[in-house]
Amino acid sequence: MAVRLAPVRAVLFDLDGTLVDSATDLGAAADRMRVARGLPALDAGLYRPHAGSGARGMLSVAFGLQPDHAAYAAHKDEFFVHYEACMMDHTVPFEGVAQLVRSLTERPLVWGVVTNKSARFAEPLTRALDLFATASVLVCGDTTPHTKPHPAPLLEAARRIGVPPDACVYVGDDHRDILAGRAAGMQTVAATYGYLGAVADPGAWGADAAIKSPLGLLELLSPA
Repeated sequence: MAVRLAPVRAVLFDLDGTLVDSATDLGAAADRMRVARGLPALDAGLYRPHAGSGARGMLSVAFGLQPDHAAYAAHKDEFFVHYEACMMDHTVPFEGVAQLVRSLTERPLVWGVVTNKSARFAEPLTRALDLFATASVLVCGDTTPHTKPHPAPLLEAARRIGVPPDACVYVGDDHRDILAGRAAGMQTVAATYGYLGAVADPGAWGADAAIKSPLGLLELLSPA
């Protein structure tokens, strides 16, 4: 018997790796830094599994840098400059996302985005894509004092749309998304088509359900 979520009034999504595929642009920004230093370019496929970790993931692949390294902060700032310049070159919604959003609005269900991406990048990205014209809320990584896996961003999104957390479902492609959603009292869905690293095990995240494609979410939602 197929899994069904309890009825909800709103669907909230992570951004990168869940709604949009931004891996190529994220990797390109880091690779530009390598080339500028006389280092050989890396295959884009090396960056992709780490795209969900943003600057941290890209700098780890490109330079082996971790946040506790003395040079990390300067590299991160440089990465942001490069990413800002190329962030819409190849970023597009995943296949099926546009149809999913249309179906949600027809039900009708409120939908929105909760991302750890800072407003500096998330706001222009969502403005540039027609997909987000019907989104009711965008909570960014710097909207609240905390980022996921803390529940504060999700609770802020629920407050802004006027829907109780227990009437929301949160969909994301990272373990921290599921942790945040559960801590906020929301139902959770793991998007396994996103940027899962080789060691990721979505089955161990504790999500209420998992989907292999964006449209798989519709099969989980109770009929309109």
